[in-house]
Amino acid sequence: MTRPMLAEIRRRYVIEARPLDADTECALRADPRPGAKAILDAIARRRADNRSEGQRLRKLLQFENALWGAGVLHVAGVDEAGMSPLAGPVAAAAVIFEPGSRIPGVDDSKKLDAGTRDKLAVEIKGRAVAWSVAFAEVEEIDRVNIYWAGLLAMRRAVEALLPAPQHILIDARRLKELATPQQAIVKGDSKSLTIAAASILAKTARDAHMCKLDAEHPGYGFSKHKGYPVREHVAALERLGACPIHRRSFAPVRTVLGLPPLPPWPNAQAASEREQEPAQPSIPGL
Repeated sequence: MTRPMLAEIRRRYVIEARPLDADTECALRADPRPGAKAILDAIARRRADNRSEGQRLRKLLQFENALWGAGVLHVAGVDEAGMSPLAGPVAAAAVIFEPGSRIPGVDDSKKLDAGTRDKLAVEIKGRAVAWSVAFAEVEEIDRVNIYWAGLLAMRRAVEALLPAPQHILIDARRLKELATPQQAIVKGDSKSLTIAAASILAKTARDAHMCKLDAEHPGYGFSKHKGYPVREHVAALERLGACPIHRRSFAPVRTVLGLPPLPPWPNAQAASEREQEPAQPSIPGL
């Protein structure tokens, strides 16, 4: 086996990650050169990574597989992004996959870098039976509070799905306005493939939207921090004042505007469990 052949083998089976046939593997094992051993080591690492990822995906599909196995074909995962920023809307996404779908790399969007999220978002959209993204705008956040605005965005995302879901997997909440059977999963974006996929679509959609808003409201750095309360954003807020997309129900924004603190919101989670929404007070300064 000549050195050019080793280079070609490396290209095929390490760089392009093609399956290694038995004859080539035997030849590599018989080759005493360090390059042959390096190729085998790289392939062994990839196989180990694939086994680990396979195990992770099986665990990530436990809820979906149970439903698919029971004949529930249209299982939607739902999640939101952008609950804590000082500016911009809250986004939500909903995704339905074919039974048996597996997308390596899909995970809670917070665990992934921006480039990985963008690549996975393209694959998710291409593989999904249906997907949708929806927003609740700043005015809605300030009117009903961020908790209920997040639920509103999620409901809109679910209602936009076609075909409609037969079952909804949702990250630790419940969309009580919908009659569709639902399952609330605590930390669902790290326990369910469809919820994780929805978290990626919601995050990438909101990030892209904030980049557009940066052009409309320059000086705050929205394309960089996406409205989150990082030091740079808070400094710009104090220097420039609030712009139309700042959430006037959030304390740092109210402080800059010289508005009084809001009274504590009623406990939204407890209200949800009681099937009652908290009061939606008018907010001074809006």
